[in-house]
Amino acid sequence: MTTSALGLAAGWPSAGQPVVVECDPAGGDLVARFRLETAPGLMSLAAAARHSTETGLIWQHTQRLPGGLPVIVGPTGAIQAGASLAQLVQSGTRVLRRAADRAGTVVIADCGRLAPDSPALEVVREADVTLLLARARDDALAHVATQWHTAERWSQRPCFVLVGDGYPTDEIARELDVEVMARIPDDSKGAAALGGQPGRRAAPARSPLGQAMARLAALTESRAFTPPAWVQRAQAAGLDPRRQSVDTLKRQADDWRQAGSEAPR
Repeated sequence: MTTSALGLAAGWPSAGQPVVVECDPAGGDLVARFRLETAPGLMSLAAAARHSTETGLIWQHTQRLPGGLPVIVGPTGAIQAGASLAQLVQSGTRVLRRAADRAGTVVIADCGRLAPDSPALEVVREADVTLLLARARDDALAHVATQWHTAERWSQRPCFVLVGDGYPTDEIARELDVEVMARIPDDSKGAAALGGQPGRRAAPARSPLGQAMARLAALTESRAFTPPAWVQRAQAAGLDPRRQSVDTLKRQADDWRQAGSEAPR
């Protein structure tokens, strides 16, 4: 997931300045991968967020990767990472939302493996777009089949992205009844370049993975300005998104769709 977040940031359209935030409660990878300091990072941001609502607060807690990309590193250990994320959530994840609302700023949060009890869900709920990645294999797709509709309730705009070889994209979309937004390749050389491994001289953007992530970044940016699917279904059902709660609207729109109406998805 960390490599995908870095690839998304590296390929982001030039109009935006991305910052990668490690919000994985299992622990971050960037400190060890790039030999960064543990601070500033998520721990210091979580502590500062308790006392400040400053819009640009996150920029005071970034470090720079060798290529110049700003990142907010998460603690390597799961206990510290989970505690920092929990503290950030208690302080209100609006610190990330406020940063993302600034013109020209793009916050890319690496939330790791999502689960119903993950503290990262609060970050997901605030996000404009959520990319859910899975390999095109039986074991990974089985989790998608059982959890996708739950994930739809976690996020405003959940988007499904396939990784690597396996079942054909069209077959997966048909069997799971899920739109596949994109498919990114298995590319060990491109992943190594993005991951800062020594001896990799090729520019990450030139690799098959880098090119695929640039296309995915452009798609993600466009989705952020498209009304979520549940809003489209609610409007088609004659519901007013301004007058009811998100959960109520999603439930009513889903019930309306299941009744056989032709609402847009």
